[in-house]
Amino acid sequence: MTQEKNWLGKVAIVTGGSSGIGRATALALVERGAKVLVTGRDAARLADVAAQSDAIGTLQADSADPTSAAHIIDAALSRWQRLDLIVNNAGAGQPLPIEAYDAAVIAEMCAVNITAPSLLVQAGHTALRETKGAIVNISTALSRNAASPVAHYAATKAALEHLTRSWAIELAGDGIRVNAVAPGPVKSGALTGMMGLPDEVAQAIEAQEKAQVPLGRRGISSDIVPWILRLGGSDSDWLTGQVLTVDGGWALRV
Repeated sequence: MTQEKNWLGKVAIVTGGSSGIGRATALALVERGAKVLVTGRDAARLADVAAQSDAIGTLQADSADPTSAAHIIDAALSRWQRLDLIVNNAGAGQPLPIEAYDAAVIAEMCAVNITAPSLLVQAGHTALRETKGAIVNISTALSRNAASPVAHYAATKAALEHLTRSWAIELAGDGIRVNAVAPGPVKSGALTGMMGLPDEVAQAIEAQEKAQVPLGRRGISSDIVPWILRLGGSDSDWLTGQVLTVDGGWALRV
């Protein structure tokens, strides 16, 4: 079965899918014949991605809200009556040196990076069991090493990787596969968006990261998306519990 035919008639949910890797994943899925529900907080960005294809539905939702999981699953099932893939892509992160630790900021990262994927998996369990579907969690290569001053972001993603392996065992009996992709430095706007850094600081970090990547460049969304599709597709039906680092060798050196 080719990757293109693999997705015909399938239904996916991509959280945080209005920009960056999430948006690119949603568009790649619809190009291959899937229907995709994209979630995000920015109404304008959601409208823009929805305009790209009639096969894209959107739901304005804040992953930090624990009630959002049920709404997301209901939105997909009410529109398409099935669910084959959940891509837990929404993330929260912020540079936080020890002297700036803030309980609310740490709680937000935990809510988005740990609690939200957990509740979405719980809410989507029955639907995924019916299709023997898959879950792909988006982690980060930062979890491979010490990550000051983004330690809490990396730690929550390391927790998501542990959940990936645990869910893989727990859901295997239902035929549901669970894997994760851990991207390295990717040009996705995360530094100025999710991380909230000024442009000049983000540019300096990008230059530093580029110099650290053995393959000589920062990644782009198209470096990551094929692996999300491969791990989430039914032609990888004997692959579960894996965390694939896609980073140009960056984590080997930093």
